[in-house]
Amino acid sequence: MILTNARIVLSNEVVEGSLHIEKGVIQSVDQGLSSLPGAIDCEGDLLLPGLVELHTDNMEKYFTPRPGVTWPGVSAVKTHDAQMISAGITSVFDAVSIGDVIEGSERLANLSRMVDALGEARRRGLMRADHLLHLRCEVSHADTLDNFHSLMQRTAVQLVSVMDHSPGQRQFANLAKYREYYQGKYKLSDAELEAFIQRQQDASARYSDSYRRDICDYCRQQGIALASHDDATRAHVEESVALGMAIAEFPTTLEAAQAAHKSGMAVLMGAPNVVRGGSHSGNIAAHVLASEGLLNVLSSDYYPASLLEGAFKLADLESNDYDLARAIALVTRRPADAAGLTNRGRIEQGARADLVWARQDAQREVHVEHVWKDGRRVF
Repeated sequence: MILTNARIVLSNEVVEGSLHIEKGVIQSVDQGLSSLPGAIDCEGDLLLPGLVELHTDNMEKYFTPRPGVTWPGVSAVKTHDAQMISAGITSVFDAVSIGDVIEGSERLANLSRMVDALGEARRRGLMRADHLLHLRCEVSHADTLDNFHSLMQRTAVQLVSVMDHSPGQRQFANLAKYREYYQGKYKLSDAELEAFIQRQQDASARYSDSYRRDICDYCRQQGIALASHDDATRAHVEESVALGMAIAEFPTTLEAAQAAHKSGMAVLMGAPNVVRGGSHSGNIAAHVLASEGLLNVLSSDYYPASLLEGAFKLADLESNDYDLARAIALVTRRPADAAGLTNRGRIEQGARADLVWARQDAQREVHVEHVWKDGRRVF
């Protein structure tokens, strides 16, 4: 297959030319147009590497589309997969939570169903994107360690993040923001909320430190990539580095992002943060980290389309020095490298032909026209 008349986004520049693809692999990147019969004319639009998503819980909503509604697992996975592909995401780490802030939540009830449905859909060849498993370990939850070891015996895991969402620290250092978020989410009275806060703080004191160490020790021994989550201080980052974490997910302060960057961790921020212009929790804005040269990876988190939109918005902002190639690397090559997937996330000879044909209109809105996975058109 030959794609021609394209503006091809490479790791460090954008070139006009053609791609030659055979057996799902990029054979060459050539400058100039191809006149060979059958060459696909990209009409001067952009060709990007397929996007790589390290942290999304998008799948959860399709398993319980409304409170009390349980949706068939494989159908839910297929719907999630379709949304990923339509957003240009060809490799996705599906983040499933193995702990939660409340007992018996829908998130925990769906855990086994999600893992089983992913496996079945993969075996049946029903998915268009490459789906990998990311375990989100809420270390302040009593059952997290047992759930972790149980899943490790059942399925392949490619990424593990360690988090503690208890009140008064990390993402929720601002207790007013914590109260606003959880009181609204669970419809708690003031008295119920205060009791809820106390339970979360007690659980964190009881479980978090030992669970964090045990999970990280296991992952280091097994060679599984590790990520911290919501580091807020230099001490948090130092602990993360000591435990072998290579990715810093959503650092909440400039201090933590600077420390993570200096230590060699890949600093990951939410693309919704970029699109919206700030954090919904009142923490550091991603565009500030970009302007400081501290941003390595973007994640769509809860809104798949934000991944591509966020990269293009960063490239348009005058407050940083990101050109289009460097901004696109935040959602392609950089996340792939952070997860050890060096065969994708780039347009170069020998790489997987995971590609996105994108068009930016006069209003600077970006649209996904077509997507190829392993050289096969899937959108």
